[in-house]
Amino acid sequence: MKRGFGIIILFFLFTIPLTLLVSGQSKYPFDYEQLSEDERLVIRFSHVVGEDTPKGMAARKFAELLKERSNGYIEVQVFSNGTLYKDGEEMNALSRGDVQVIAPAISKLTEYVPEISVYDLPYAFHSLEEVHTFTEGVAGQKLTERLREFNLYALGIWDSGFKQMSNRLRPIQKLEDLKNLSMRIMPSDILAEQFSILGAYPKEYDFNAVFHELQKGSFDGQENTLTNITSKNFYSLQDYLTISNHGYLGYFVLFNLDFWNSLDEDVKQLITDTYLEVQEWEWELTEKLNENTLQEIEQCQCIELHHLSDEDKILWEEKFEPLYDYYIEKYGDELIKELPKFKSKT
Repeated sequence: MKRGFGIIILFFLFTIPLTLLVSGQSKYPFDYEQLSEDERLVIRFSHVVGEDTPKGMAARKFAELLKERSNGYIEVQVFSNGTLYKDGEEMNALSRGDVQVIAPAISKLTEYVPEISVYDLPYAFHSLEEVHTFTEGVAGQKLTERLREFNLYALGIWDSGFKQMSNRLRPIQKLEDLKNLSMRIMPSDILAEQFSILGAYPKEYDFNAVFHELQKGSFDGQENTLTNITSKNFYSLQDYLTISNHGYLGYFVLFNLDFWNSLDEDVKQLITDTYLEVQEWEWELTEKLNENTLQEIEQCQCIELHHLSDEDKILWEEKFEPLYDYYIEKYGDELIKELPKFKSKT
């Protein structure tokens, strides 16, 4: 291993491979939990959403499984709700090595790889399965390779789901209802254009500031997934919610690349295998939690709810077509061609 363990620990490492220790096949299992923090492999994982969201629950499961499977040698310390670093601070903390893993919304990565905003295009995906296929295909590989240029290693993608729109002034039933509304967005030129072409006013705020700014009346509404809207209690400050499913929200799980490269191969393999198992679990969990959350909102009658019809969605999708031209003009059509909605036509 890369870290000093003392004479006794080195003996075990040279005589008993980690793969045997974690699989339980060793005749002499060693309890690494007895070691100090400096002697274990400590991985600090910071994220900004609630613990009961898909990302929050997956981060905890990832930590629990790695601790169990490494007999306590790998300790993932999870800091949720922006308690360690706020929304706008995480990337710098990862770059400095103050944390080793974060899971930012993909929109936050447009500062580094602008063309990653392909994920923000409205109605680019019609199911989470389409997102996963795109990410695991040629387009996703190209984007994650670009992230390496910024010392970022993408282990995979976690879902939050599809975004809905809420606001405090009027029901959003037609596209015209968005006119003159101020809407909070994440940092993405595509998201800014999305609202601008409808006559709305996009305003960029960090996620951890949204509730406070809604209280102040800094903007009228916002877009987010149902689990984020409820876990942060945004709906208590909004009067109208439209189930539009107009855009995908997900997270790349990112390691500091230098830190990742410093790990032994057996440790990398254990982390990767465990992550992939958690990723499958998280994908299923996301769909269930968003379905359950919608039912709870419908039952509580605490916000006026509107569902876009299939006809409405077609109209919305047509209205957003200029955004695809805008994207192509700035970043080319290489990634656009890989979107399921266009690939199925070729």
